[in-house]
Amino acid sequence: MIRIHFTAADFARVRFAPRPAPLQELNVALMRMCLPGDAPLYGRWRRRLLRSLPDAAGPLRDLAPAGPAPAFIDVFSDDLKEGLDTVRVARPALVRAEIERVYAGHPGPTPLWIRDLHHGGADAWRLLRRAQHTAFVSVLAPVWPLVQDLHQGEFTRHALAVAEHGIAAALTELVPGARLKEEVWELDGPEQREIELRGRGLVLQPTFHWSGRPLLADLPGHPLYVTYPAGPGLPLPPAGAGGTGGDDALAAVLGRTRLDILLLLAEEHTTSGLAGRLGVSNATASAHTAALRGAGLITTARAGRAVLHRRTALGALLVRHAS
Repeated sequence: MIRIHFTAADFARVRFAPRPAPLQELNVALMRMCLPGDAPLYGRWRRRLLRSLPDAAGPLRDLAPAGPAPAFIDVFSDDLKEGLDTVRVARPALVRAEIERVYAGHPGPTPLWIRDLHHGGADAWRLLRRAQHTAFVSVLAPVWPLVQDLHQGEFTRHALAVAEHGIAAALTELVPGARLKEEVWELDGPEQREIELRGRGLVLQPTFHWSGRPLLADLPGHPLYVTYPAGPGLPLPPAGAGGTGGDDALAAVLGRTRLDILLLLAEEHTTSGLAGRLGVSNATASAHTAALRGAGLITTARAGRAVLHRRTALGALLVRHAS
């Protein structure tokens, strides 16, 4: 369990990142891409990216040979160039310490360029910058407009939650299992950590390529950054994908019947209304709507004896970018 200790000043300094962070979203996407035994929904997406990733992005694999990547690439700038520049000016002591941590106990030899990076070599820094830029262009650029749309929706949702219920309730509802006990925010996880904010504040950064536990970036002198999974963690369709290709890709993820339900829910429908339009039983329609509701793509509300289903903003975004 992770226990984050707030002061009164820290509660006043909880911020929600106003825009997505290109390099942090890239870090999370690469983690997800390389995760062994990942969910079947991501299999096709992962294989496609691994095949298409240019050789110039290859050095990024050396940064995390057997676990978490070094902290000096945890950069939360909302501008790609500024983020790359920030990585370059990381404190040499932090770079050395993080490379040593990552390679501690690693059985294989340390790549030459990593050794050069450890010593501050200019060629190694240029290699890293090129790898990060290439990976962003290949992995995230095609879906970045959708990431921006989803982030704006999550920003709005959080703002409304804070306005209606207060920051304490918003933090509790941010991720499953989160609890706020007086001035301690508890997050479930395998590691045991106690983090004292001491007035530094906290920044919430949603990510749309992750469905695991929240990821923490805790650097001295900086706010604590909490990157948390937002939405169902479905593979994002490329912006501008048109025709039946995008529709077929989304159907391959959701299933044709569930995609048809999402399309029908451009207007609200009852369960029996959906069943009639789709030519399936009420029980089948109910099972599909339950799955879509669990993924955050539709909402369900009772109106008298009827049950009405509506598409959420996330569901509408997925359909729009697949059509």
